[in-house]
Amino acid sequence: MSFKVDGWIRALVCGAASLAIALSACTRLPRESEPKPGPTGHTSPAAEMKAEQDLAAATRLPPPPLLSVPPEVVTHGPRNEKRIALTFDACSTRDVSQYDELVTRTLIATHTPATIFLGGRWAVEEAAHVKELAANPLFELGNHSYTHPHMAAIVDEVRIRRELQRTQAEIYRLTGKTPKFFRPPYGEYNERLVRVAAELGLTTVEYDLASGDPDVHATKDRLIHWVLQKAQPGSIVVMHINHRRFHTAEALPAIISGLRARGFELVTVGELIRLQRSDKAEEISQVKER
Repeated sequence: MSFKVDGWIRALVCGAASLAIALSACTRLPRESEPKPGPTGHTSPAAEMKAEQDLAAATRLPPPPLLSVPPEVVTHGPRNEKRIALTFDACSTRDVSQYDELVTRTLIATHTPATIFLGGRWAVEEAAHVKELAANPLFELGNHSYTHPHMAAIVDEVRIRRELQRTQAEIYRLTGKTPKFFRPPYGEYNERLVRVAAELGLTTVEYDLASGDPDVHATKDRLIHWVLQKAQPGSIVVMHINHRRFHTAEALPAIISGLRARGFELVTVGELIRLQRSDKAEEISQVKER
């Protein structure tokens, strides 16, 4: 279910039919022509300046502290249980980033739990919607950094903590809830990032099934086919809730009904891994008692 990672970048590449590469908008392979991220994790002076302004304007009130957790990366749940977690990223990128309410309406109408990873800056911009999401017991909120940098490239560990803690604080200020899960922007992480997140009480959550919803070739039918074809017990699926130009909302009803028709129960990430964590805790306790 989980493992430690020691590398600068990890990206999931998947393909089906004409979707030769289906990557999430926040998880993609960098193109050769793209500028490399600097020491703050951003790729241009303008982006760095905007990030500094956003972090400076963020709430300074500290979020409620969480107990530290093991430094692990969760990519899927138990493979012996027919349960799947649908997750949605709300990224703070340089693109126009709007809340796709049709995604939420579908989840509510179909009584489908989901884990939604919020960018701190995005949460501020969509404060009213974030409050609505938090008020619905179907949804679990996660941390997706504040300014959406390439966090594995950040040199200063203090800045990593700022990205995480400012997001925690903003979400708590808006909702009264403190996330316990963190999804790295672009799917990039290294051992240090995972360790710092764990020290702050955040478990790093990746996925084993990228829907590919941002791909320009990802039509409604292709999204449906890809997710239903690749889903397996314990899968964590990543989609997006912050771009109306994606076909996510169109494909979601058929994805949900298709997964359920195959006998899958749809749950949050927390619920997906809860039983496995309980089993691990019991094993540790038994070992200590011997």
